[in-house]
Amino acid sequence: MSQIANITVYDGAATPVSHILVAMSVTREKNKITAQWQEQIASLPTEAQVRATASVEKLKSGVTKVELRVEVPVMESVSGNNAAGYTAAPKVAYIDTFIESGYYHPRSNTAGRRLVRQLGLNLGGNISTSVAPATTGPIPELFDMLVSPT
Repeated sequence: MSQIANITVYDGAATPVSHILVAMSVTREKNKITAQWQEQIASLPTEAQVRATASVEKLKSGVTKVELRVEVPVMESVSGNNAAGYTAAPKVAYIDTFIESGYYHPRSNTAGRRLVRQLGLNLGGNISTSVAPATTGPIPELFDMLVSPT
């Protein structure tokens, strides 16, 4: 299994910005393992940081469910102050969330899981050329080999 470690990921902005997601925790609850990462920007409150969660869970049916969840909180804009001169601290207005899931039969194999993952990624990225799938790192290992960081 992979050791949980920080992840550097780029966003989709016109000028891409790197986000460093710091490894926070790995928890085990019954048949589910969950790993969590979060940005650590000193100028933002904890609840306003970009977060990622990866989980692997064995369902009663024997099927393994894997999930990646990415959350990007959006801060409300505070402009000006009230009549008494008080300016409220900004709060999280909403959270944009992306969830990618896979459900794999006990008889599935790594090659088949990698194939379906890559097809989904290529469809989502509108990629119509041959692209070699990533085979290492916490998310490819989660979806392809059904292992969670420890």
